Amino acid sequence: MAIRGIENMTAEQVAAEVRTGARFVVFQYCISVVVMTFKRGSDVYFIRPGDSAVSKGVPFTLISLFLGWWGIPWGPIWTISTIVKNLGGGLDVTNRVLPPAASAPANEGGTPFV
Repeated sequence: MAIRGIENMTAEQVAAEVRTGARFVVFQYCISVVVMTFKRGSDVYFIRPGDSAVSKGVPFTLISLFLGWWGIPWGPIWTISTIVKNLGGGLDVTNRVLPPAASAPANEGGTPFV
């Protein structure tokens, strides 16, 4: 799975951004085909402090709005859940991408608090 938004950044730069509030987010989308409904996740997106996670999730929300409703019974259920999750900023997966020690504030010695 690709991580979008960290192109040309070093691991130290990414960790520093996370310490100041950046996060890694996955958006959900739902597609229904006749009687089958699929709920999937996007690539991982790096959201910097001040950036809008909701705006990055709009394409996935639109996919769900137009293609998710048509499968019964899961289409409407999963479509609503994906829209709610995406409008809430997506699913935060920062702790899965970076170990918690890497995203903790550094102490005076320069090593993360544990």
